[in-house]
Amino acid sequence: MNANQLINMVIRMVTRRLINKGVNTGIDMATRKGRREEDMTPAQREEANKAKELAKRGRKTMRIGRRLF
Repeated sequence: MNANQLINMVIRMVTRRLINKGVNTGIDMATRKGRREEDMTPAQREEANKAKELAKRGRKTMRIGRRLF
């Protein structure tokens, strides 16, 4: 393995982590509809938590699907 391959591998790993973090942050913002936790009513918090769990379950399903195929 030469230096170019090593550098590319490290860059891909860092880029993947940054993109995943951004996607997860975007999903969290979408489930909260741009509001902070302390600004929400208890019913809105419950709804946001359900949406977050649904998104988490979707990510798990996608991961399982990639393993199968």
